[in-house]
Formats: sequence, C-alpha cells, structure tokens
Amino acid sequence: MRIGLYPGTFDPVTRGHSDIIRRACRLVDRLVIGVAINRDKGPLFSLDERVAMIEAEAGPISAATGCEIAVHPFENLLIDCARDVGASVIVRGLRAVADFEYEYQMVGMNRALDDSIETVFLMAEAQHQAIASKLVKEIARLGGDVSKFVSPEVRAHLGAKLSA
Repeated sequence: MRIGLYPGTFDPVTRGHSDIIRRACRLVDRLVIGVAINRDKGPLFSLDERVAMIEAEAGPISAATGCEIAVHPFENLLIDCARDVGASVIVRGLRAVADFEYEYQMVGMNRALDDSIETVFLMAEAQHQAIASKLVKEIARLGGDVSKFVSPEVRAHLGAKLSA
C-alpha cells in the first residue's frame, strides 16, 4: 500500500487544498492529511476545528476516488510525522514560484534527514493558484465574499468564527 502525507496548517481548508487532496489520491492508496499544530502561526481555528473541517471536506473525495483518507494532527518534524504514519511520499502543493523556493529548501533538509521518503509537488489548478488561507481569512474579516475560495461549509465556519 502506497501511503502519502499531505501536511499543512489548513487554517482554513480551501478549494486549493481540496484540489490537491483529490489529485494526490490518484497517486497513493492512503492519504494522510497532516494538520500542523504550529503555534507560531497563531491559527484562527483551533486544531479540533481544522481537523473537523478537513474530515468533512475529505469524506466526499475519499468516496469518489476510493482512496482512504485519514487526518492526523502533528507537532513534530515533518519527516518524523511521515515515518509515524508510514508514508513513503510527502505531497506538497505549489501555487507560485515563491512557494517553490521555500519548498526546495524543505526537500533538501528532509532528504538529509531521511532519503527514503520522496517529496512530490502538485501544481494547483489555474483557478486555485491564487488561493491562500491567509488571504481568505483577510477577505472574510473585511466582509468580502469567499465563496469562490472555500466550500459553503468552511464559509459558514469562517462567518461564525469571525462574528463571535
């Protein structure tokens, strides 16, 4: 069984993330979505909220693709998380050239830590390339319409969180 790990903060999960999840499912039998706890980023949503949103988004993708999808919070090194879940491949989404520079460094470090785990980059579909969780939160905070960027369920979560 080929196991992949797709890590991120997912604060919140966007249509771009869902696109990468769907496409990663073509490459692996089991996809583990690693939700980084990452206290330094100061996420809007709690870990439990992010996990619940991802599970809700991933359920239909799993059913449609036949790929087993699991959600796994982690706070350790990415390479250690990959080992913990038995992943042979780390899946990373790329939106722009700026993403590549950072990701290139991460691959080098991860390969130095464990060269048996490969990293695969998937480019976001053109209509999703500009989507970033940070920007989605800013648009929502300022009263803008984020329906092009997130599912109706995530949009409702954003509205509830920001109106509280």
